[in-house]
Amino acid sequence: MSPFQSDGVAFVYVSGRPSLDFLGTRKWRTSRPEELLDVPVTFATWAVDAGIVHLPVDMDPDGLRRVLRLREAIYRLVVGHLRGMPWSANDLRILEEEASGPPTGVRLSADRSLRREGDLQSVMSTLARDAVELLGGPDADRIRECDRVDCTRLFIDSSRGGTRRWCGMAECGNRVKAVSYRRRHAAHRPAQPEERAGTMKRRLPHP
Repeated sequence: MSPFQSDGVAFVYVSGRPSLDFLGTRKWRTSRPEELLDVPVTFATWAVDAGIVHLPVDMDPDGLRRVLRLREAIYRLVVGHLRGMPWSANDLRILEEEASGPPTGVRLSADRSLRREGDLQSVMSTLARDAVELLGGPDADRIRECDRVDCTRLFIDSSRGGTRRWCGMAECGNRVKAVSYRRRHAAHRPAQPEERAGTMKRRLPHP
């Protein structure tokens, strides 16, 4: 899915699972963290564009704190899985607590369109359940972290050979390739006449 712009915030959906796209709402975690869910309305907007619910849910600061608590618990669990580290009992409790509620419901309208409906609790339950099924299912071994330096976005590698390196080509892959190309080009660029003259001058002995 292409990036979605909302009040200057660009949401990206490239991870292959809703719970991993959810984690991507905090960028550059290990270098210069950037929080995309800085006000309650941003999560309501994100959930709609992610296809989790059809209409924005009611949000307030307490709801946002709860959203962020779930997101960070999922992140720590996923990273723990990738690093082979033990999971925190508290993070598991948060995940199970949120997953225990009813998920968003689906309704088929008279115009044959599918609508997903629910409140904040059901949206969070849907995300938590997706994380539970991800970490406890076969896709857990396909979780990868983007290979671009400083990018901490996680994704499902569904490529045939399991060789996907970037969270997305537009945001990371093309940029890394462009930097690599410029470096190779600079390394093989012939010296300009003035550069060669300068080198010769430095090699001439003093009279």
